Amino acid sequence: MNSPEKSQKFKIKIMAEKIKCLKIYILAVFLSFSGLAKAQELNATVIVNADQVEPAFQSIFATLQMSIQDFLNNRRWTDMSFTNQERIECTFNLVVRRLENNVVTAELTVQSRRPVFNSSYFSPMFNFRDTEIEFEYNEHDQLEFIDNAFDSNLTAILAFYAYIIIGYDMDSFSRLGGTPYFRMAENIVALAQSSSYGGWRAELGASRNRHALVSNLLDEAFRRYRNFFYEYHLLGLDQMTINMTNARARISEGLPVLREANRARPTAVVIGIFLDAKADELVNIFSEATQQERERAVEVLSDVAPTRLAQWERINRR
Repeated sequence: MNSPEKSQKFKIKIMAEKIKCLKIYILAVFLSFSGLAKAQELNATVIVNADQVEPAFQSIFATLQMSIQDFLNNRRWTDMSFTNQERIECTFNLVVRRLENNVVTAELTVQSRRPVFNSSYFSPMFNFRDTEIEFEYNEHDQLEFIDNAFDSNLTAILAFYAYIIIGYDMDSFSRLGGTPYFRMAENIVALAQSSSYGGWRAELGASRNRHALVSNLLDEAFRRYRNFFYEYHLLGLDQMTINMTNARARISEGLPVLREANRARPTAVVIGIFLDAKADELVNIFSEATQQERERAVEVLSDVAPTRLAQWERINRR
């Protein structure tokens, strides 16, 4: 018969084993949830509008919409780790113009936005309309993208814009931080040169296609603009809730860079994209500024985008 002392030691040993097992279980659960917290880079909403094609084909485009959304959101585009809260909010709006012999002709509007520090406001980052979309598609086709190969025009286009969106986001958090991702987009453009699809090549009058976009972003002539883009967001918008006067002054000081870049490359697409995304935001920022800041903003912005003059004049109507 065991002594009371041995019995007590046995109970302590059993309890220690149980605690050890519990610790292992808790650690496993923690690691499991930590893994779940890591997410892909994009939180894309995809809309496929096929109202212009026959109703009999609507199911094809419903499937395509889900496939594109899964492709964008479930692929790892970089080696960075994102939490669910850090994923980049973006929208892909595909308007189908025609479907013939499994070839889809469409246009695509891509937009992205970024949260502003310590606020509920999301700042528009990228707003681009691509009118040269054409690709082959059969319902239930698997969307796959192969690095360093041009296999599908659809996935090449989607990958191109995924990298552009990530590049814009990174540029807003660190100086020229988007360069590696713009290089990845540039590589897709290079691979697509051998294809017969539009939008990938430098062509006379094609100042707003994919080739022109990424070429502008990597052009040394726009280096100062990209530095301004960083300061606008991290040192301007992100500081608004801390010191609005200083934050607005920082943005105001950088505005002439838009004019310099526009004069250096009058047909460049990137300045137009900036204003397409930021026009309303700029009006709101400077409507409450000092008279000197308002006058400077109206002068610079009217020079850069005279077709928006009525919009810029709203700055003085406070």
